[in-house]
Amino acid sequence: MPRLLLLLPAAGYANQDFIGAAARLDIELVACADYCHRLAPGWGLPPLMSVQFDQPGVALPQVLAALSQPVDAVLAADDHGAMLAAKLREALGLPGNPPEAVAALTDKLRFRQLQQASGLPHPAFASVGADAPAAAVALGFPLVVKARRLNASRGVIRADDADQLVQALKQVQRIQARAQRDKDALLVERFVSGVEVALDGVLSSGALRVLAVFDKPDPLDGPYFEETLFITPSRLPAAPQRAFAAAVERACAAAGVTEGVVHAEARVNEAGVWLLEIAPRGIGGLCGRVLAATLGMDSAEIVLRHAVGLPLPGPANDTAAGVMMIPIPASGIFHGVDGQDEARAVPDITGIEITAPPGQLVAPPPEGAGYLGFLFSRAATPQQAEAALRTAHAALGVRIQPLVKP
Repeated sequence: MPRLLLLLPAAGYANQDFIGAAARLDIELVACADYCHRLAPGWGLPPLMSVQFDQPGVALPQVLAALSQPVDAVLAADDHGAMLAAKLREALGLPGNPPEAVAALTDKLRFRQLQQASGLPHPAFASVGADAPAAAVALGFPLVVKARRLNASRGVIRADDADQLVQALKQVQRIQARAQRDKDALLVERFVSGVEVALDGVLSSGALRVLAVFDKPDPLDGPYFEETLFITPSRLPAAPQRAFAAAVERACAAAGVTEGVVHAEARVNEAGVWLLEIAPRGIGGLCGRVLAATLGMDSAEIVLRHAVGLPLPGPANDTAAGVMMIPIPASGIFHGVDGQDEARAVPDITGIEITAPPGQLVAPPPEGAGYLGFLFSRAATPQQAEAALRTAHAALGVRIQPLVKP
């Protein structure tokens, strides 16, 4: 039986998907919890120990000391543990992407520098301090200000003029500081217009196999960039889809990322394909469940299969599928979602899962990084899969109590 060390956030969306997939595949999991959440792990699997994932230099010797038996692989369930997982693989002599390669993809500034050095299309960019906007202004508007290591559209704001830029830099710096990234400068880059698409694929010895290309049909033009819909198969023509996959493979090779599932996002316009970012993991949240409709297994299972050398899924079937990350309409205290039965009754809807607990403080991007839950669809065509999600979402009523300002 393969034995795998899995770094699990205390409250990660996909924890149960990984645990369930490991049970189906007869993989023994050794769990390591992320202590920084200061929550008791709720996934029903006793952790080996709890460490701070965002301090891999401190956590590395703690985990190594706690491992009493060898493991065959080390994985992180989400971005937060990716660097620690890479350092553990290196220390244990296990195959996988090295820490420097992971860092090249998880730091937005380093990824732009990688694209520049590799000759890949990229927007003009600069590393800018919140109190020094001049370098950013020189790039030309419109601009996008980004926190370098946050995800899920957190700390990403568009600015169309100098006044908006100053405000965006201050706001993103505050968001970054709250996430304990206060020593980083910010990334500022020219806004890239066009349709946005995403790709999930798996690398084996540097060769990319595309698992799915997703349309993101809601416009993402700012000033904030909350993601909602992912629909597969993409309605993008075959040529730009091939160019997208080729660019992902080339960028991963340049970074030194050669193994495992990757999730990439890009804009496509008349000038071609512009990679926005690549993450050394599968699609986030519960969105990886969409692949069960098209490939017969979800993203968590594919990640585990690749890690321990089990066969990967065959070609995608003709099914169309989609997921909506239920957006947060306002900041405040979340109390619940009405209309769930009506949403489930919509034709082609296959599931709804509300993941935010009542009483939780919620906020949309750029301040927040989570979702209220997920809607899933499966249909004969991408258009039908998208329409079902929109109809089901319209049936929902979100109850959020606004915060009373002092």
